[in-house]
Amino acid sequence: MCCAPYNLCDTVKKARTWLTDHAVDYAFHDFKKQGVPADLLPGWLAAAGWQTLVNRKGTTWRKLDEATRLAVVDDASATALMLANPSVIKRPVVVWGNGAVSVGFSAEAFGQRV
Repeated sequence: MCCAPYNLCDTVKKARTWLTDHAVDYAFHDFKKQGVPADLLPGWLAAAGWQTLVNRKGTTWRKLDEATRLAVVDDASATALMLANPSVIKRPVVVWGNGAVSVGFSAEAFGQRV
């Protein structure tokens, strides 16, 4: 399992607490220190779609200029944006033991995965 947040936002903290409380082993990947795992992005995009992965409600998205925001229209443009601005990725991204990918945190959804 790979939990891949950029920093420890409240949602990531809740997810990590849930995983620990339910004795689920996981590897935490810090985008800021380790970079975005570019080799995993295609799988994330296939599983969740760029519209889910790109957090268009977050501060990073809102700080982008309009031309940059309007240019994000497909997997390729979203990938370029996520690699250049890792904090635009909605967190946490979790790759579960069976290969399924989830984005964001919900105790109910996590409970169905383990």
